[in-house]
Amino acid sequence: MTVTVVVGNPKPASRTRQAAELLAAALAGRPPDTVVDVVDLGPGLLRWGDETVTAAVRAVAASRLLVVASPTYKATYTGLLKLFLDRFATAEGLAGVVAVPVMLGAGPAHALAPELLLKPVLVELGATCPTPGLHLSDATFADDGRIAAFADRWRPVVAALTG
Repeated sequence: MTVTVVVGNPKPASRTRQAAELLAAALAGRPPDTVVDVVDLGPGLLRWGDETVTAAVRAVAASRLLVVASPTYKATYTGLLKLFLDRFATAEGLAGVVAVPVMLGAGPAHALAPELLLKPVLVELGATCPTPGLHLSDATFADDGRIAAFADRWRPVVAALTG
């Protein structure tokens, strides 16, 4: 099973990336094979045909398990993540991929954002999203046990769909 993480935080090597990698490892039982930190794609995101961006899109589309992560910006996912997701040319660009949306925020005010905003775009791109979207506190995710509890609850479902 190929496990990939996509991170839409404008800060490289962010807490969002750390949380997404922890979640992917907890669900798969091992670290992700590939991490696409979208900010590292730079201006290529704005150029159609950029080879690095095309390779990242292909790697994501070839995944069996995909964790898509963003900080909460203005009550939704980042425009940077949207730029990357717009590179999937068809509504079936993520067909066959099991995706888990996760967002980090300062508090619970936007706890439904991953479920209401990020999950629908992943489904629109053809991904299967069998879990609820996960919202984590950017200050406590590493220690609050929410990633482990989520993985314990949903690992069997993810394994059944990716195995």
